[in-house]
Amino acid sequence: KETSSPSLGKDRADTVIIGGGCVGVSLAYHLAKAGLKDVVLLEKSELTAGSTWHAAGLTTYFHPGINLKKIHAYSIKLYGKLEEETGQPVGFHQPGSIRIATTPTRVDEFKYQMTRAGWHPTEQYLITPEKVQELFPLLNMDKVLAGLYNPGDGHIDPYSLTMALAAGARKYGAQLNYPVQVTNLNSRSDGTWEVETPLGIIQAKRIVNTAGFWARDIGKMIGLQHPLIPVHHQYVVTSTIPEVKALKTELPVIRDLEGSYYLRQERDGLLFGPYESEEKMKLQESWVTNGVPPGFGKELFESDLDRIMEHIEAAMEMVPVLRKADIINTIAGPITYSPDILPMVGPHQGVRNYWVAIGFGYGIIHAGGIGKYLSDWILEGEPPFDLIEVDPNRYGKWTTTEYTAAKARESYGFNNIVGYPKEERFAGRPTERTSGLYDLLKSKCSMGFHAGWEQPHWFYKPGDETGYKPSFRRTNWFDPVGREYKQVMEKVGVIDLSPFGKFKVKGTDSVKLLDHLFANVVPKVGSTNISHMLTPRGKVYAELTVSQVYPGEFMLVTGSGSELHDLRWIEEKVTGGGYKVEIENMTDEMGVLSVAGPYARQVLQKLTNEDLSDASFKFLQCKHLKLSNIAVTAIRISYTGELGWELYHRKEDSVPLYSAVMEAGQKEGIDDFGTYALNALRLEKGFRAWGAEMNCDTNPLEAGLEYFVKLNKAADFTGKQALKQIKEKGLKRRLVYLTLETDNVDPEGNESVWHNGKARTIVIGNTTSGCFSYGAQQSLAFAYVPMELSKVGQKLEVELLGKNYPAIITQEPLVLTEPTRMRLQRKGESPKI
Repeated sequence: KETSSPSLGKDRADTVIIGGGCVGVSLAYHLAKAGLKDVVLLEKSELTAGSTWHAAGLTTYFHPGINLKKIHAYSIKLYGKLEEETGQPVGFHQPGSIRIATTPTRVDEFKYQMTRAGWHPTEQYLITPEKVQELFPLLNMDKVLAGLYNPGDGHIDPYSLTMALAAGARKYGAQLNYPVQVTNLNSRSDGTWEVETPLGIIQAKRIVNTAGFWARDIGKMIGLQHPLIPVHHQYVVTSTIPEVKALKTELPVIRDLEGSYYLRQERDGLLFGPYESEEKMKLQESWVTNGVPPGFGKELFESDLDRIMEHIEAAMEMVPVLRKADIINTIAGPITYSPDILPMVGPHQGVRNYWVAIGFGYGIIHAGGIGKYLSDWILEGEPPFDLIEVDPNRYGKWTTTEYTAAKARESYGFNNIVGYPKEERFAGRPTERTSGLYDLLKSKCSMGFHAGWEQPHWFYKPGDETGYKPSFRRTNWFDPVGREYKQVMEKVGVIDLSPFGKFKVKGTDSVKLLDHLFANVVPKVGSTNISHMLTPRGKVYAELTVSQVYPGEFMLVTGSGSELHDLRWIEEKVTGGGYKVEIENMTDEMGVLSVAGPYARQVLQKLTNEDLSDASFKFLQCKHLKLSNIAVTAIRISYTGELGWELYHRKEDSVPLYSAVMEAGQKEGIDDFGTYALNALRLEKGFRAWGAEMNCDTNPLEAGLEYFVKLNKAADFTGKQALKQIKEKGLKRRLVYLTLETDNVDPEGNESVWHNGKARTIVIGNTTSGCFSYGAQQSLAFAYVPMELSKVGQKLEVELLGKNYPAIITQEPLVLTEPTRMRLQRKGESPKI
């Protein structure tokens, strides 16, 4: 055991890390190893106090998220080398792990996950019941249909791991100080911090909150309410079991998903940990309202075996030798949950130089990779790859304590639930973040959850099978979405786009700022364009619509999921460059209605005296006008690719505006449509989506966004130099457009793309998004493939649910956009619809 050193050692630091669990210590290790001087970690009691020391220590390559697999993979590789590097044993076992399928739906899920593993370097196999039995001979095989096997998985001793990372951190020059409690945080006008402790004040360039279940208390010091809540997690350790002791090799870890528990070998016995249902599981809510009790460090909660009895019985049925075993230890400790179980990692919007790595439901497997990821981001000014799913800015003021508690219950109970495409979870909904139309539309449609908002996915008609019916194949929304698609293509449709992130930017330097931020030119007054913010390395950080609504005043619009993600980046550029601008986040005050389809102009013209003809109101123009006496900022743009306008208005005007539009469109057969139909329409038009076709893993040239990137403009926008080099070197891969011959399954994105070469069939790329094209009556997908396989006509295969379907690279788009069709008609050519 280490002796502590309660001293500050210095009064200045580059980075102060608050919290000495495995995540904080991993960050200290990675920053110091990368050469950052002046890294100081402050821990209030001792290293590993909190959630780290009592963790079950599971390590797995598996994750349903695409980029979180990279975090897991890095952690496992690091843990395998740490002992050699630091001289500290870490107790790392790699007997592999098997997820058990006992239902046909679960087998589908494994196939769905396998197609997402094909283009990743980590080993994962779908195995037969015979192979499962061979690897884990103590299983009752009555119900086992298949296994998902990761050979490199296992478990590690969390205490030893943290101590090895601590030894490494010190070796490279980081200071780990404890017991030193942080009592207050003061942000200074230059963006630096004063970190107050009983031993004095440290001045820091940046602070990183890695305080585990104390993270809320740290956040409160600077006025932030981090949506976190401690959950009681129990696991049980048995005495020696003769059948386990007799085995020649260590058993793999198993996860019985229907039984909702994990089970692994612990010396000559077994350790297993269940996840109870949301009704039975226990939250430590008093810590949220009153803070963590002073002095709580390495204490545990009272165990409660009754609460986990059904899981114990399921485990005894699956592993019969458990029946005869004695329980020698029950651990019940706090684990911090965020509403969706994913951690919150990165810089926080609204506070300069305040970073977080908090809310880890699985801290041990994440610690190594997150330490590296954050260290790279801090040192290089941009994330090494895209992890928007763990962005702390996915939450906002709408994440109340009640919401966080309801979601944490649901997420804990759903730990082993089947992960469907287009998954919806309903606890804690709706939040206060509903659009003006929510009450009017909620009974007519299936709502989806987007960054706190409710937004219609698809609408019901008499005879439809209503409600949320998830499936890996075409399900109850398939035909209704086709109906909505047809509505927009042939008549006119209305969609609520209020969840968009909406910012107002104005001030003397507004044009200069946007010229530096965006790769596109700054639009003229009364005009709109699509613009991209790039990272210094030339990756696509964000895509926004930019409109100059008045001279020097702009409206910026982004997707609901990237509202605060984009705002933080813009604010950082403003303070870094000293631009004189004001930025106002209008997201919650402003509603957006989109009206699209061939009769859109006819319908809207009835409501205004303003001339909406093509000559007077051109594509990508924006104007202030009144519709039925309601003030709107109208932009002639539509993500459907059809004739359409987006109507920005005060939220309180949403119902009267919607009612006026619906009333005016009766003769034209106007109707609602949702985001599923919108997705099908945008894919047919070849429109890219941020977060799918482009993100921090892709550059705009390989994503086919050259049209929006003006390398010859005078301003030296962020990423310009990097992009010039990328262009010079030439691309290695490119986004292509695929049509597929499938049956009742469609691509979603992130599926493996195969090519039958001379030697063998291999995975050569991945899809980014996909759907059924109601226009072409076949499946459609975007995919990244190597340049040499990117020509139109190239035959490939896309793996869906364990089967490879023929695909062909097609000239994009399948359907020309309305402005393009009009242009061709004026030239006397007949365009393809």
